[in-house]
Amino acid sequence: MKEYDVIIIGSGAGMNVGANALEKGLQVAVVDHGPMGGTCLNNGCIPSKVLLYPAEVIRRMHDAASIGIDTKVTKVDFGLIMKRMRAFVDEGRNEMEHGISQTKNIMWYKGTGEFVGDHTMKVGPEVFKAPKIIIASGSRALVPNIEGLLEAGFLDNVSVLDITKLPKSIVFIGGGYIACEYGHFFSALGAQVTILDRNPRLLKNEEPEISDIVQRRFGKFVKIYTGVEVLKAEKKGWSKAVYARQIGTGKVMKFTTDEIMVAAGRISNADLLKPGMTGVETDENGWIKVNDYLETTKAGIWALGDATGKHMFRHNANRESDVVWTNAFTDKKVAADHHAVPHAVFGYPEVASVGMTEAEAKAAGHQILVGRASYMAVTKGYAMNEPDSLVKVVVDRDNRKILGCHIVGTDASVLIHPIIYLMNTEDQTYLPLAKAQTIHPALNEALIQAFARMVPPEHVHHHAEGEEAPEQAPPEGHSHENQ
Repeated sequence: MKEYDVIIIGSGAGMNVGANALEKGLQVAVVDHGPMGGTCLNNGCIPSKVLLYPAEVIRRMHDAASIGIDTKVTKVDFGLIMKRMRAFVDEGRNEMEHGISQTKNIMWYKGTGEFVGDHTMKVGPEVFKAPKIIIASGSRALVPNIEGLLEAGFLDNVSVLDITKLPKSIVFIGGGYIACEYGHFFSALGAQVTILDRNPRLLKNEEPEISDIVQRRFGKFVKIYTGVEVLKAEKKGWSKAVYARQIGTGKVMKFTTDEIMVAAGRISNADLLKPGMTGVETDENGWIKVNDYLETTKAGIWALGDATGKHMFRHNANRESDVVWTNAFTDKKVAADHHAVPHAVFGYPEVASVGMTEAEAKAAGHQILVGRASYMAVTKGYAMNEPDSLVKVVVDRDNRKILGCHIVGTDASVLIHPIIYLMNTEDQTYLPLAKAQTIHPALNEALIQAFARMVPPEHVHHHAEGEEAPEQAPPEGHSHENQ
């Protein structure tokens, strides 16, 4: 039986640990049934964001009409858009595969691995073991148990990247970030998009105010049905049909479409590994159980990234790979810090979030202040003419620590970064913003306005779209924008 110093299951963020191990001269085995690079590179954040930029350009052209610029899209080269995406992904994957082929002390087992004993794995006919194992096996699309769905055929985040022709219409089952992003992509390029979500609101894990704005603005381009349960799918000739029932009224609706895309969530790949054979436990939903140090229930085995089902973002998996490396291969022991894990939804409009929502902060027992500002509160936001937008901050009233920040509007994923950095400082307060000079007039002033308008949550009056809240005292050491 072949023995290694470490086995890495999954070739995404787990390869960070593998690279460090190779630098130390350790013998490394990599197990992956998919293409090298994992979900992010091959069918996740990287290809989807390459596709989404053309959609963003089209939407900005549409929005330009509100500031006096009338533009039209005369042609969409769907083939070129898909070709550019595939070329970028192929280049990244080929570089990784070439690097591994030229590197000593590493063996890539191409296939689905499964545990057959303590610290022992099997891929095909080969059996091997290691004293240390890193599970970074990721997740896959959850396919809901819907009558006729398999027979009708559907797309998911993997197969959607293989299509060669823009569908005239597409129905999404699910209303999370994948539906919002790919719904944005297809609708901007000209397809008729329908989103069917069983949850009462789109993007259910975001702040309700954020979800409401997304639904209002995105709903101008796509049909959105929340609080509906998909009952059945069928294929009729060249088209497909989806039947859904309104949960509240029981009314059944029929949607005829060219394509169906499943975006109903993710499930763990851990079941493929048979982790129980080596003493690694999973929770009731199949995710690998870990403690604060990312240790599984079996000594010498750690898990990170999507495999744990907690914070399913590549940047978080990268950070967790540092934690695992430290705990597995050094004399130090550190806990994973998840207090400020950011994320973005690159749909229309863009959403970005970090830390706790208002409800989560209250549930955790914090006495809080909440501040809100529309982009229109500052000159650059007015120039952009984006009234249905929001910057919302949640702060601990007693120590001024930033607990969370939530933004919806153009470039939200860029705008939020100063808050991410502040939440990772020693005291985690907003006071550096109060002391710093913010470029005038830049959109970042909307962050300052949100902190300037902080009040206890019970004092907040929710205003109509585009209406400005009354100004509050600015944060210490900072004045309002002088317009």
